Amino acid sequence: MCTLTSKRCDEVLATPLPYSAFSSSSILGADFGAGYAKLNRRVGNGGWSPLDSDRYRWLQVDLRGRKQITAIATQGRYSSSDWTKQYRLLYSDTGSNWRPYRQDGNIWTFSGNWNSERAVRHELQYTIVGRYLRFIPLEWSEEGRIGLRVEAYGCAYWADVINFDGQGVISYRFRQKKMKILKDVISLRFKTSKGDGVLLHGEGQQGDYLTLELRRAKLVLQINLGSNQYGSIQGHTSVSSGSLLDDDHWHSVLIERYRRSVNFTLDQHTQSFRTNGEFDHLDLDYEISFGGMPVSAKPSSGGPQNFVGCMEGIHYNGDNITNLARRKRVDTSSFRNLTYTCPVSQTFPAFFNSTSTLQLPGQSEADTVSVSLQFRTWSPSGLLLFTPLMPGGVELSLVEGKVVVHIYISQGKNARVDISSGSGLNDGQWHSVHFLALESFAMLTINGDETSSVRASLPIQIRTIGDYYFGGYFPRTDLSPSQRSFQGCMQLIHVDGELVDLHAVEKGMLGSFENVSLDMCAIIDRCVPNHCEHGGRCSQTGDTFKCSCDGTGYTGATCHTSVYEQSCEEYKHLGRTSDSYWIDPDGSGPLEPFKVSCNMMEDKVWTTLVNDLPPQSAVSSGSDPAQGTVLRLNYSMTTDQVNAITSSAEHCEQYVAYACRMSRLLNSPDGSPYTWWVGRGNEKHFYWGGSGPGIQKCACGIERNCTDPNYYCNCDADQRQWREDAGVLMYKDHLPVTQVIVGDTQRSGSEAKLTVGPLRCQGDRNYWNAASFNTPASYLHFPTFRGETSADISFYFKTSSSYGVFLENMGNNDFIRLELKSAYMVSFSFDVGNGPVELTVRSLTPLNDDQWHRVEAERNVKEAVLRLDKQHREVRAAPPQGHTQLQLYSQLFVGASGGQRGFLGCIRSLKMNGVTLDLEERAKVTPGVKPGCSGHCSSYGMHCQNGGKCVEKYNGYSCDCSLTAFDGPFCTDDVGGYFESGTMVRYDFMSDSTSAPVGKGVSGALGVEGNLTQEELSFSFSTSHAPSVLVYISSKTQDYLAVVLRTLQIRYSLGGLKEPFTISLDHRNMANGQPHSVNISRQERLIQLQLDHYPTVSYSLPDASDTVFNLVKTIFLGKVFETGQIDPVLIERYNSPGFVGCLSRVQFNRIAPLKAALRPAIPSTASIQGVLVESNCAAFECCVCLCLICIIAVVIFTILCTLVFLVRHMFRHKGSYHTNEAKGAESADCADAAIIVNDPAFTETIDESKKEWFI
Repeated sequence: MCTLTSKRCDEVLATPLPYSAFSSSSILGADFGAGYAKLNRRVGNGGWSPLDSDRYRWLQVDLRGRKQITAIATQGRYSSSDWTKQYRLLYSDTGSNWRPYRQDGNIWTFSGNWNSERAVRHELQYTIVGRYLRFIPLEWSEEGRIGLRVEAYGCAYWADVINFDGQGVISYRFRQKKMKILKDVISLRFKTSKGDGVLLHGEGQQGDYLTLELRRAKLVLQINLGSNQYGSIQGHTSVSSGSLLDDDHWHSVLIERYRRSVNFTLDQHTQSFRTNGEFDHLDLDYEISFGGMPVSAKPSSGGPQNFVGCMEGIHYNGDNITNLARRKRVDTSSFRNLTYTCPVSQTFPAFFNSTSTLQLPGQSEADTVSVSLQFRTWSPSGLLLFTPLMPGGVELSLVEGKVVVHIYISQGKNARVDISSGSGLNDGQWHSVHFLALESFAMLTINGDETSSVRASLPIQIRTIGDYYFGGYFPRTDLSPSQRSFQGCMQLIHVDGELVDLHAVEKGMLGSFENVSLDMCAIIDRCVPNHCEHGGRCSQTGDTFKCSCDGTGYTGATCHTSVYEQSCEEYKHLGRTSDSYWIDPDGSGPLEPFKVSCNMMEDKVWTTLVNDLPPQSAVSSGSDPAQGTVLRLNYSMTTDQVNAITSSAEHCEQYVAYACRMSRLLNSPDGSPYTWWVGRGNEKHFYWGGSGPGIQKCACGIERNCTDPNYYCNCDADQRQWREDAGVLMYKDHLPVTQVIVGDTQRSGSEAKLTVGPLRCQGDRNYWNAASFNTPASYLHFPTFRGETSADISFYFKTSSSYGVFLENMGNNDFIRLELKSAYMVSFSFDVGNGPVELTVRSLTPLNDDQWHRVEAERNVKEAVLRLDKQHREVRAAPPQGHTQLQLYSQLFVGASGGQRGFLGCIRSLKMNGVTLDLEERAKVTPGVKPGCSGHCSSYGMHCQNGGKCVEKYNGYSCDCSLTAFDGPFCTDDVGGYFESGTMVRYDFMSDSTSAPVGKGVSGALGVEGNLTQEELSFSFSTSHAPSVLVYISSKTQDYLAVVLRTLQIRYSLGGLKEPFTISLDHRNMANGQPHSVNISRQERLIQLQLDHYPTVSYSLPDASDTVFNLVKTIFLGKVFETGQIDPVLIERYNSPGFVGCLSRVQFNRIAPLKAALRPAIPSTASIQGVLVESNCAAFECCVCLCLICIIAVVIFTILCTLVFLVRHMFRHKGSYHTNEAKGAESADCADAAIIVNDPAFTETIDESKKEWFI
């Protein structure tokens, strides 16, 4: 039986051993022998030292039996200057095929000694099992040489071993014919040099099965707890783990299943998953087999191969299968020769890195080159072999995953023969290569496939020198290979048809090598486990991996960080407008991004999720009257994605409507409902829109206005007329509606139509979840942060302080901390065991400006990143070797802790690995910290445009557009109206008796007495009709301001002049149907006018004119209807029939008369005469017009050129035509075009006599 135990395993293993149990690569002298290398011993010369100090030396310990090793310790040679500062550990069962100790995805380098006396002990991260240990010094004392004393700690290990030959299978028969198993625990250890084979298999007649199988050196677990015959339930589940498992080393497997939950562990790496389908029991018949499938279970086509290799410690649900086999209590009759020992591997691999080379001798002056080998690698390119010839040479390389042979031949001039074969050979699998050059041809064979061998003719007969370089060739010669090195493993190397004895190479008796690790293959699959998250594609070379994140929605070295914002709320506060957006509510969490519709309102942001049920869907009768008719709704996203929206929202709602004719809905509150709906969590609900949970009524039943007062729903009256019950479902924990089951459509004459609107949610509690830290000692604490290999932290902060710790989490030595270092610097520091690392980013502007700033920090096995305000960024690559796991144990502290300088200010939206921490809830019960944070306008107020005022809210801000001529979430939407003939808008200023006149307190606005020395008037218009009045502002005196249109004219009458001061733009036709903007401002005598996007022009009132606009009374738009004395010119020429067209964004100082008239819900003095239809007059962009003009102009120019050409040839007549008259403005397509056509500055003179103009 296997004795891998969980009890304390810490016995001294090396010290009790005899001298002969120790061996080494060499010794400095008799007193420096390997047998003296025992910890704390002083015999001999106090330890082992080799003859030469280099990286090829080793000290080996034979533990005289397989042991569990849990710790090791080293010490320098006693009372000397000799010690080992760094070393590696290898272990083996047989003294060959060594396996390096690995940790954190790398061949681990242990830190050793810095003097000769102090012992340094290392606890192994996981228990290893082996008989032989080998210590490889990598770095040693500068003052002396390699010196070493060692110890190993652990305990005994023993297990029954069975050798599987590929034919035999162990069949474990159940006590009952059929087993219905709810829980499984299966464990075993295996080792093999074959990449394919079934380790265990069981199946049942109902289709259930359990299979553990090697496929291409990966372990695949397949399990099916049941599928149904209709295919609606598919139980097949397949999970793979590990890689390179054909390395002839022991690997441990543990399968734990309870119902559908499975833990699948391979060599300390556990995958947890749930099986597909809906069944919990594994139904197996008769038996479960180990080592392959029994003949009766194999398909006729042959099926998968049986396992070839060794297994030990096989346990199945409490039974020791290997022990039962030894006692012949299970069926082993299929074995030809069952043995309980594991044969020693006959292969002798060699491991190469980028600096390795292996030189082997061959026949010299031969006319044949014959080389074969096996290799495995992840690198797409590398040198397998180079051998020089007389003259020339042969290069055998891997290039982009295929084997390429370059045969260099010098014959008068340089020549080269190329052969290539294979593809994708850098897949980590063993591949064989055989190259033969004989007489006048060369042949390349891959993986022993003679039928696919590639041949090439040679122009001359080759002549060998006899030197073969494998894995690297570094001399700089006239002829050098295109590839210089190789990263991976080779074995079974043949030169001139003979297998090379690598044992002799290791002993220095044959050839030579440099930086080659013999008798081991230490290749590592850096993509298993896959550190590329969210579907990122992993690729690797010999020493690193990289992730391709294309199309995943994530970015970063490991595809950890989402490229999308978490909600519509966050998009709004980036200044985005209503549209469809991709969101990722949990950031780096497991939820995939998905697309939603964001509706940015003035004070709310709505997230809309549509379903696929058309409005007014007719409900047909179901096949089973008892079951009713089921209408299913799909939302183009997963249930978890929908739940992420509803969970974080402040409010959700969904409109439902049931139109009926003789089709009852809910029945009475005490009766069984005819219709119900299914929501979140697959729960049934028996209330309808407008009602609430537990109330089996419709909206009319709540409001007591149903068609028949005896019922609580209109449809329950069962009338022949069409009725409807409609309303909004607002209990968000029940939403969304996923099914509606209609039960009363079976009767003759019964009809029903169903409408289920989109799910609408507003607010994001995660985004605004905030806490205020009021004292330097205040903090919040949360459970320990779990981010072992991948961690991200993001939050917003605002402060007036120049320093403070944002958050901190500690371990024994590891830690993680984010800190405000100064008014301009944020720091991210951590330690995963390789020493403290600190990243800092510096802002160009102060961070203690009491505005919101965003911090994002990420650490993974590849790099660490710190970002500030999405602008400043620092990246620090992780060391190529070292610790990668962040081990934390203390609580997570947000704010001050452990004597650190506390943070003063606000933190919000703190998210760690996709989970938002509830700062507000924790702050409610924590002294010195308050929930929420005010002052959002200081950071986001710039989004409120056109004079909109930012208004603080508990969970954000909104833009107050009430004193502007605009609407929308950011006061950017024009408010306009279309005026029909005779339409007029009138806005009366408040009387003198009003205590708070409009515009009070605003610079340049009306005072109490209504006298102005400065004003601003702005508006946009479009019309094709002139003359007309655009804007007229009257007073209680004869003062007025008018903007009229025949040609655009501004008329100021402030007294002191006989005639109004007039500004006319006679050369511009503004009544061309295109939108125009007008901005007029006056300061005393100075008047400034800006039209459209042209430069501002200044005018000045005459000295005789007054500068006070006295007693402003009324604003008229479109037409004037005023009592008292009015300018007769204005009435006679412009007032009839009135303005016809669009006016928008009309604003006089802080008054928006047109908006006031179109928003009757807001109290105002505005009134409308005639027909005014709200319209967005500025919807047409002039650039579009210009594009059309350009296209039309090109066409017209082409036609004109053609006509001129024809005229020239028809009449041969010379003459000229000059014009300074403005023509064509009436047909211009936009404002810019009209101005260009009409403005004398843009007139052209066309002279036919200038022939070059027509070329």
